[in-house]
Amino acid sequence: MPQPDPIWIFIDRLEDAGFEYFVTGSVASIFYGEPRLTHDIDLVLQLNQSNWKQFHELYPEHEYYSPPSDILHIEMRRRPYGHFNLIHHPTGFKADFYLSGSDPLHAWAMKRRKRINVAEKQHLWLAPPEYVIIRKLEFFREGGSDKHLQDIVNMLPQVGDSLDQEFLDQEITRRFLTSFWLKITGGEI
Repeated sequence: MPQPDPIWIFIDRLEDAGFEYFVTGSVASIFYGEPRLTHDIDLVLQLNQSNWKQFHELYPEHEYYSPPSDILHIEMRRRPYGHFNLIHHPTGFKADFYLSGSDPLHAWAMKRRKRINVAEKQHLWLAPPEYVIIRKLEFFREGGSDKHLQDIVNMLPQVGDSLDQEFLDQEITRRFLTSFWLKITGGEI
């Protein structure tokens, strides 16, 4: 029996229910760059008081670990954004959900997300490449893993000419990421 694809274990339900989301992290960098192994999927999700219950019902307990509703409420109020995980019991695949909250970068990216046709009748919303680059730089700063910088290096030949360079430069400067960006653009990686 073929192993299920970790993307669709989580995405299909969001798509069918009409949730506003986008895929980011390593999966997004793979779409924009080169394939590599990843064991989870990162998503930014619009979750609020009017749709949290529907979201919770999309992932039943017998099939998914999902945080209890009181935890979802806490994460929905966390600023600038909340975070929680879902785990698919049969496969162990994990999804990291980041709630859009009051984060202006999430709002910017939600307006500019890209609709991607992956296969017949399979579509998803993908984060804009500028968002992926900024978050990858932040993850590198937080954890020091070179895989984040390498993901950016692999993305640039595909997306470099289409980037909103002014926005990217402003955000990199504002978030104190310039030294990490220069490692990439200066050829140190």
